[in-house]
Amino acid sequence: MLVQDRVAPPKPPKSRIRELPPSHRFAVIVTVAAFFFLYKTTDTASLLCFQSQSTQSIQSLTRPQINWNSIQIVSDKASPYASFRTEKWVVVSVTKYPTEELKGLVKIKGWQVLAIGNSLTPKDWDLKGAIFLSLDAQSELNYRILDHLPYDSFVRKSVGYLFAIQHGAKKIYDADDRGEVIDGDLGKHFDVELVGEYARQEPILQYSHENPNRTVVNPYIHFGQRSVWPRGLPLENVGEINHEEYYTEVFGGKQFIQQGISNGLPDVDSVYYFTRKTTFEPFDIRFDEDSPKVALPQGMMVPVNSFNTLYHSSAFWGLMLPVSVSSMASDVIRGYWGQRLLWELGGYVAVYPPTVHRYDRVEAYPFSDEKDLHVNVGRLIKFLLAWRSDKHRFFETILDLSFVMAEQGFWTELDVKFTAAWLQDLLMVGYQQPRLMSLELDRPRATIGHGDRKEFVPRKLPSVHLGVEEIGTVSSEIGNLIRWRKNFGNVVLVMFCNGPVERTALEWRLLYGRVFKTVVILSSRKNSDLYVQEAKLDHIYKRLPKIFDRYSSADGFLFVEDDTVLNYWNLLQADKTKLWTTDKVKESWTTVKPSGNADWYSVQVELVKKIVGTMPVHFQVNYKEATKKSDDTTLTMCSSEVFYVPKRFVSDFTDLVNLVGDMDLHYKVAVPMFFLSMDSPQNFDPVLGSMVYKSEPASLNTSLSLYSAEAPAVHPWSISSEQDFIKLVREMAEGDPLLMELV
Repeated sequence: MLVQDRVAPPKPPKSRIRELPPSHRFAVIVTVAAFFFLYKTTDTASLLCFQSQSTQSIQSLTRPQINWNSIQIVSDKASPYASFRTEKWVVVSVTKYPTEELKGLVKIKGWQVLAIGNSLTPKDWDLKGAIFLSLDAQSELNYRILDHLPYDSFVRKSVGYLFAIQHGAKKIYDADDRGEVIDGDLGKHFDVELVGEYARQEPILQYSHENPNRTVVNPYIHFGQRSVWPRGLPLENVGEINHEEYYTEVFGGKQFIQQGISNGLPDVDSVYYFTRKTTFEPFDIRFDEDSPKVALPQGMMVPVNSFNTLYHSSAFWGLMLPVSVSSMASDVIRGYWGQRLLWELGGYVAVYPPTVHRYDRVEAYPFSDEKDLHVNVGRLIKFLLAWRSDKHRFFETILDLSFVMAEQGFWTELDVKFTAAWLQDLLMVGYQQPRLMSLELDRPRATIGHGDRKEFVPRKLPSVHLGVEEIGTVSSEIGNLIRWRKNFGNVVLVMFCNGPVERTALEWRLLYGRVFKTVVILSSRKNSDLYVQEAKLDHIYKRLPKIFDRYSSADGFLFVEDDTVLNYWNLLQADKTKLWTTDKVKESWTTVKPSGNADWYSVQVELVKKIVGTMPVHFQVNYKEATKKSDDTTLTMCSSEVFYVPKRFVSDFTDLVNLVGDMDLHYKVAVPMFFLSMDSPQNFDPVLGSMVYKSEPASLNTSLSLYSAEAPAVHPWSISSEQDFIKLVREMAEGDPLLMELV
């Protein structure tokens, strides 16, 4: 497993490299194709469709009511360690007999190792120098959280945190049994002491807060590995590979959560793990040990894990591991939750150079086990940044956030109850809740002057890029991806799926998400799990104004049906301020003269006449000028599989949709009418005029025979399975060679 030997019921068999089933294998392949080098986006929700949770039904939740003053401090009287107290603790979860790395942790001077067992831990587990709490020993402690913890999960570490606090902890190193501490010294890079004569007093580099839209960073770049990303980083951010233009500084002393970097196998997700392997050889990635630690300002977050992180007492409340999410998501969600709450205390997270070496056991969980992590993390960050509380006590603030997170679907009511139990247990073991300092949160950000800018250029250490070394050719291909993303990074792609969305929606979204700001998937059938919205293709234009409103800051909106492939590298020359349509493609844009008064075409002609008659003068003049060579019984039609509406025409498009109202005007008639009304065809950008377009029904063989990487788009194309996507990616690799490394 990537993080530690976690167990979650039911646990699938561990998958070996190159042995994923086809459905998992392609999900991983296309995920990296889609997200490996994304350019910066201000919309952290671009992984999925990101429908606002507020539009979904919210279950009725009960907010716990706690009399904080009634909680009495209770000392440990049940365990053999009742009289033992020390300030520095290492807490690990164990499911197997002691590892060599864990034996090394026990030898670190001044730190007490506390091993937490679960139902899979050997009954005779023992390690000299470590305190071991079996399930039976845990049950004797009478903590409230025991009623909410699964028996076979690493999240039982929460018991260990409380035990350590009850026995005098001032620092807790959250660890796993796979990390070998470098030089056997946790103080080599971590700031174990924040005050006193042993505290380091020098200022700490801090990421710049100049861009308020930058909400999350990849710290691995700072430490020399720009093509590696940590588990929990939103996948739409993995392509932000440039180092910082400059940093600022912050005084030390409030870095209450300290995240360490790991050499060997760093904390990466299954997407990275599976797609960077070319052999069964284990990862051995190295980071720059000489890079300075770096802090996160308010408004900016970083993934935090549970196997190489130092918590100071002011942040002990943030050790709670959620129980209603998957084991692969628990510590990541905890980390973002904790960072947001840390701002209420004036504290911050800092990331430190390599402190451990973790050995890769060449095993990982499949992508599907990280679903709730990848689906929700971008939206979670966005939510946390906007969240505010009016509570006056810190523990009430924590409970308030946990309650709202359950309302928003980031975890369930089980974690609301768990939070209440956790906070009461903290008080019971003698922890004193910190005082709020949240007045700083909404203050205007300080202007960064020239003298405040601190330069540090990270080293570029050898890395693995999609199984090949980063030679000049690959660097050039990466540059192409960045250029495409820079050009279309603020364009929203709206796709209508005619095919089975349960097999194709995620792949389409991931494939195009590497270029476009957001990919919105529509289908005739809603699929909440895949964030697919329901819409009728015949009236698809009526759905677009709502999408325009949701992404009001977008440069434009590109619509495409799933039977048409976009060769995005050939769209760079198009003018994003103009309308794009297929008016130059004779097979797509046609005129029809109805044969009778009662056929479908005649009905559509009458609807067009009625709508044109109600148009404001500028629309009506444009339309009649464009159609003056045809009589009013001729119907202009467009297949409309692909078209683009720039931001400056969004309001016009919406006005025209409103003119249609409830009338049954087909989209193949409405779209060309709209385009001819909004602007003169001579002003349309001709980019789609050279697309490959055949009118015969789509089949994979047909598509393969007509595909051209030189065209801006190709129609038709048939996609109904993951294997179809593999074939498509192979074809598209002619224009985007990086894709070829994935198949």
